[in-house]
Amino acid sequence: MHLSKYTDYSFRVLMYLGVRQDRLVTISEISKSYGISKNHLVKIVHQLATSGIIKSVPGKNGGIKLGREAEKINLLDVIELTESNFDLAECFTAEGFCPIQNNCKLTKILTEALFSFFKVMGSYTLADLIKSGKLKSQIRGMTVED
Repeated sequence: MHLSKYTDYSFRVLMYLGVRQDRLVTISEISKSYGISKNHLVKIVHQLATSGIIKSVPGKNGGIKLGREAEKINLLDVIELTESNFDLAECFTAEGFCPIQNNCKLTKILTEALFSFFKVMGSYTLADLIKSGKLKSQIRGMTVED
């Protein structure tokens, strides 16, 4: 399984906001800090804000912040929001045809593995990602304010 850049960047945005809960953060600041295209981040921030995971404050002195406590932002919820395809092999798709699919156990095993992945990701929150003091220091150190 491979998570998309969109999901990766979504997690990065959330970690940044989780560490910077003391103030509003701009998309430009996150873009500069991570070296990620501002255009990519605008789409991500819009989706995260629409879902309520983050909150957008409009205006000249506006920015973004977490929409709820880090302990209440489940990692699986973020993945389900940002990923659209969990087909691990062609046989998972509607178009996929395999002449041995009736006797093949691969689909069952891959499905079991996928649900194990979901279970693990569902057992963690954003708070688990950002509790490391070293990570907090690193993100605070790379902060580039507008």
